[in-house]
Amino acid sequence: MILRRSTSLIPSIPSTPFRLLPRPVSLIPLRNQTSTTTPPPRTLPRNASFFFSTSTTMAAPYETVFAKDAAPPAGPYSHAIKANGLVFASGQIPCTADGQILTEGSIGEKTALVIQNVKAVLEAAGTSLDKVVKVTVFLTDMANFPAMNAEYEKHFTHKPARSCVAVKELPKGVPVEMEVVALQ
Repeated sequence: MILRRSTSLIPSIPSTPFRLLPRPVSLIPLRNQTSTTTPPPRTLPRNASFFFSTSTTMAAPYETVFAKDAAPPAGPYSHAIKANGLVFASGQIPCTADGQILTEGSIGEKTALVIQNVKAVLEAAGTSLDKVVKVTVFLTDMANFPAMNAEYEKHFTHKPARSCVAVKELPKGVPVEMEVVALQ
């Protein structure tokens, strides 16, 4: 079956089994050719606001979160930020709520403490581990991946999106850090 162009729309073009397109126009000036006029400004279609925001201010306010049951922040940052229905939790390390770094123990135990801190931050923000949609795990040694993964899968049974990256070092010399994004 051959599809043919309707001759009633464009009578000067013979019927063809393909669509004819206009010849492409080069936007690069030829050698020794200079333009003394500036091109006209680009205009957007009427429905362009669907794709582009014209607002110069933040769409919704945000709220900082501090969790008393999580490890204290190690610098000038919040445990989490709540904005636009999401909770962005800062990276958590294997540290107790009173600031003691877990130096002894397996990577599984350290990962469990990290997840306990993440859980405390999310609960302070009014959400839970079940609403996590993205996790980023930082490891100083990828040889620790299987042990970290074994502990991780106990807590994140709904399998959120995840990235796991190897880094040279982490704050306070810890071997694992985890940050999450959750729904409120």
